[in-house]
Amino acid sequence: MATERWNSPVKVGFEGADARTVNGPFDALKCLADLWPSMRGLRYIKARSACRAALDGRKSVEEARAEFLAAAEEAKLKLH
Repeated sequence: MATERWNSPVKVGFEGADARTVNGPFDALKCLADLWPSMRGLRYIKARSACRAALDGRKSVEEARAEFLAAAEEAKLKLH
């Protein structure tokens, strides 16, 4: 469900855009789909899958957060 939130939001800097605060798996999926740089490796795929699973109740929101952070590091995005 779209209202699931992480315990601690993640602030991500995207090139050519202001930093974006990501509050949970729904926000993360929007970033992964709309703002992500062309660097889309294994961590990107795992993050997308984990966020969908968290929204479906198959994974915890914190597991999705960890995968999202790993994807951001893989893409060399700035985390605040």
